[in-house]
Amino acid sequence: MTVLLLRLAGPLQAWGSASRFTRRTTENAPTKSGVLGLLASAEGRPRGSDLSDLAALRFGVRIDQPGTRVKDFHKAENGDTGRVMPLSDRYYLADAVFVAGVEGEDELVRRLHDAVGAPRFLPFLGRRSCPPSRPLLFDESLTDRPLQEALREAPWQASPWYVRQLGRTASATGAPPVPEELDLLLDCPPDETPDFSLRDTPVSFDPRHRQYAVRGVRAGHVSAPPRQDGAPPPHDPTSHLRRATRHDPTSHLRPAPPHGGPETAGSAGDTSLRTARPASDAS
Repeated sequence: MTVLLLRLAGPLQAWGSASRFTRRTTENAPTKSGVLGLLASAEGRPRGSDLSDLAALRFGVRIDQPGTRVKDFHKAENGDTGRVMPLSDRYYLADAVFVAGVEGEDELVRRLHDAVGAPRFLPFLGRRSCPPSRPLLFDESLTDRPLQEALREAPWQASPWYVRQLGRTASATGAPPVPEELDLLLDCPPDETPDFSLRDTPVSFDPRHRQYAVRGVRAGHVSAPPRQDGAPPPHDPTSHLRRATRHDPTSHLRPAPPHGGPETAGSAGDTSLRTARPASDAS
């Protein structure tokens, strides 16, 4: 088995598992459907494609920086028709950082790793309005260690400002300058009792009938690993998109004849395509 780890960091993230109608909530950590959707998008899979190979991957998340839940009172209007869409409340996680991992067969996981490095579609953190602010892949992203061990030992990915904030709090209150433990959420093995359940295992992303199955989750903690030294590299989430094939919408049209050359159908000397003159116009 091989494990792929992803760093999920951005100004806003939204990972819904039970959003309905005008109330769009978010979980406190990335959902399996959200992360698998990111991977499927990176591979360029159509929305109606088979997801059974992705759904079979074991999934886990480590919460490196919890973030803050924020609410957006959302109003939308159709630019073409002017129709006002229903008002909605949309919730996000601001300034959160997670390490999410999937574990599965070596060939599939390595293919997903390559796809994330050169995605077909722009990756986003739960919603299209939430691009990542740091690269999804890091040095330890691909490993042959078991999922729980990989999540336990991956470097702490907290933002520099968050580390400084913890240091100031420690100076004022005497609290530890870094967290002693990080929360860990893992797929529950079939023969164990889950701590809670989420309906976030994707069966189909077809917009005509999205389907999700229930997944058991085990909650735990891991000791906070050392933080990776150095400032995070600058990141443009669009820089790795594969170049689209150049398209000329007029390429199928017949080339114009050379000046003074023979006339083609529909030209001044051709009557086969002329519209008949109405009888009422006859003089």
